[in-house]
Amino acid sequence: MAYQIGDTVAPFTLPRAEGGDLTVDPSAAPATVVVFTANHCPYALAWHERVQQVARDYADQGVAVIQINPNNQVTHPNDSTAASARRVADGHFAGPYLRDEPQEVTRTWGAEKTPDVFIVDRSGALVYRGAPDADHDDESQRATYIRQALDDLLAGRPVALSETPPKGCGVKWRTETVTIGS
Repeated sequence: MAYQIGDTVAPFTLPRAEGGDLTVDPSAAPATVVVFTANHCPYALAWHERVQQVARDYADQGVAVIQINPNNQVTHPNDSTAASARRVADGHFAGPYLRDEPQEVTRTWGAEKTPDVFIVDRSGALVYRGAPDADHDDESQRATYIRQALDDLLAGRPVALSETPPKGCGVKWRTETVTIGS
């Protein structure tokens, strides 16, 4: 069952695109933004810099912005671990970029699109899920939905807009079973 607003999310560990693992634990930050994204999707690419700017703008308040590429790298080589690592090496990310090759975290969170944004508070409660803002083509939107949710959360207010429809490319699901370690 996918996470719903108000659910407590569990910490998880995924590999970084450039190597090594990262454990994401919401209790380590006043807010954690988890963005399921992609290297090839025009929607994810249109919103990409706005999400990076959120990461930079809220870093001094301790907000963690974690981006995860969930797509099947066999059918979508532009979303491969190697392609993702190149984007990291080229400085395209203002925070960790992870790969969910077995897609278990993606399924648990219920991500459907790239991008699909989730925000959790320090207790791990899911407080926002949806799009970064209202229009991927309008850079002046500045990831307004993410910013409004973070501003509410950091000010100790209930998040006024807790859910919007995610917009973007569908997650490219694996059709075969992946066995970790083989």
